[in-house]
Amino acid sequence: MLGCVALFGAATMVFALSRVYLLSLAALMVVGASDMVSVVVRGTLVQIATPRAMRGRVSAVSLLFVGASNELGELESGFTADWLGAIPAVFLGGLGTCAVVAISIFLFPALRRIDRLTGIAPAGAPPS
Repeated sequence: MLGCVALFGAATMVFALSRVYLLSLAALMVVGASDMVSVVVRGTLVQIATPRAMRGRVSAVSLLFVGASNELGELESGFTADWLGAIPAVFLGGLGTCAVVAISIFLFPALRRIDRLTGIAPAGAPPS
């Protein structure tokens, strides 16, 4: 998941700097594909790593934060584009995404160690 988020950020930076139509199109395809993979993995992790009794509540909070972050991100992007211009704003967004991944690698080592979506036990449950 972290790799896909980093790929999302890198492809966003390529898109920001690209002056070639086909490269820009390819970068946007990578942005969309990597975002979709990270969304699916994140949603799956929430479901399989959350104790059964808490899944509904945790999923609701997760959806609330994801929805709110999209709205706040759009507002921030608009302000940044108005302040710096569209190209620098898009590039800084990609760079910021990569920075968040780099920080997350150190702050959340358990997340970094997950390499497959099988065999993950909910919190407090014995591993399968």
